[in-house]
Amino acid sequence: MGAWASSQQVPEPNNALPTGALDDATLRQIVRLTLGGSQVRVRVSNVFGVTPLVITSARVARPVAIDRAAIDPATDRALSFAGRPGVTIPAGAEITSDPLALEVSALDSLAVSLHFASTPSVQTSHPGSRATSYVARGDRTGAADLPDALRVDHWYNLSGVDVLGADDRVAIAVIGDSITDGYGVTANSNRRWTDGFAERLQASPATARLSVLNHGLGGNRVLLDGLGPNALARFERDVLGQTGVGYFIIMEGVNDLGGLTRERPASPQQQADLVHSVTAAYAQMVERARARGIVAIGATITPFSGSDYYRPPAETEASRNAINAWIRTPGNFDAVIDLDAVMRDPGNPSRLRPEVDNDGLHPSIAGYQTMAEAAAEVISRIQQP
Repeated sequence: MGAWASSQQVPEPNNALPTGALDDATLRQIVRLTLGGSQVRVRVSNVFGVTPLVITSARVARPVAIDRAAIDPATDRALSFAGRPGVTIPAGAEITSDPLALEVSALDSLAVSLHFASTPSVQTSHPGSRATSYVARGDRTGAADLPDALRVDHWYNLSGVDVLGADDRVAIAVIGDSITDGYGVTANSNRRWTDGFAERLQASPATARLSVLNHGLGGNRVLLDGLGPNALARFERDVLGQTGVGYFIIMEGVNDLGGLTRERPASPQQQADLVHSVTAAYAQMVERARARGIVAIGATITPFSGSDYYRPPAETEASRNAINAWIRTPGNFDAVIDLDAVMRDPGNPSRLRPEVDNDGLHPSIAGYQTMAEAAAEVISRIQQP
């Protein structure tokens, strides 16, 4: 069952590791599991690489703290790949390690250490990790600490952690943009809305069998590539290709809407075409999910007219409302998380409520908590017999 995951992209130059940083180097990354189990396995990604990626050794352990490179040596375990300590991952591929006996609980953190033979010419990354990773020279995958490591707040080449447990457990894949990725969240604090969502699911016996896989990408759009591949293009990998997914949530479209008029006005026909194209893409995802027996959940797009980044005209607000109306229409999704309804300012519905607003586009930490509560409430309703 998927217990943690992240979407991959080619990092922007300012988010990429320096040239040669992974030549004969160890990369230690800390992730937070949303489900426990008796075994773990790790997925290593070279999806955007153009040459084979050589990992010579890999290990997992419990970190001493979520914001430190130090691990508990008593929990340190070596990973294997088809029985060998290393693996060569072809360009464009992902490889899953062999299962490894290690007891982990929901909301535990896990340190994954990989030794790279050389730095990929094109890196595969999740820039918006909101977590610190550590790079140190040599094969130090089993080192108790990496005090001299380069610290970077990004993830690289790590796309998933699965756990083994009871057969009734199910993963929820959440596909989204920077709001789901956790823009504004302090590194190593685990305050994204999906973190709060997972915590609320674990707090109830009725939903503790569910994991949450965050597939948010900052700047992402439903229709066009930008910061990472568009949502429709990555749906197969980030939802259908994830381990044990029984539900998917999409909370995406604000960048499509805002981007249409950010630099120049859009005609009424362009606005209408955008609404049609976004909802048609949603329908494609829903159809593909249902064909796999996956419950499709739509989350309405939250207000953003207070944003200095987009400053949408009235026509864009009308398009947002039209897309949200489609999401709410019975039958288009199997369930709806009406984030617009819980986040908008009743006195000015095109804006976020002040108490949940960060910058007019992204929610505050209180806003993320509100989103988590709304999502958990819908899932709890679905889970009731």
